Amino acid sequence: MTTVVIDVLLCLAVLGAWFGTLGFARLRDPLDRLHCVAFVAIVTTVPVTAATWLADGASARALKLTLVALSLLAIGAATAHAAGRTILLRPERDDP
Repeated sequence: MTTVVIDVLLCLAVLGAWFGTLGFARLRDPLDRLHCVAFVAIVTTVPVTAATWLADGASARALKLTLVALSLLAIGAATAHAAGRTILLRPERDDP
C-alpha cells in the first residue's frame, strides 16, 4: 500500500512539472513565465518530500530533503520576487 502512495506522489510531481512546462511554453509575458517556474518549484518539491518520508521514515535523508525543500521554497520565492522586480524596472529597448 505504501508503494502505491509513493508512486502516486511521484506521478503528481511529474504531472505538476509537465503542467508548469506547458504553461511556460504557452505564456508570452516574462512575469507570467516566472509564475510557472515558481509553480513547478512548489508542486514538485512537496510530493517528492512526502514520498521520501513515506519511503524512509524519519531518516537522515528525509530530514535533509525537508531542509532542502524548505530552503528552496524560501529562496525560490525571494529569487522570483527579485527577478520580477528586475523585469519590471528594466528599460524597454527596441534592439533585437
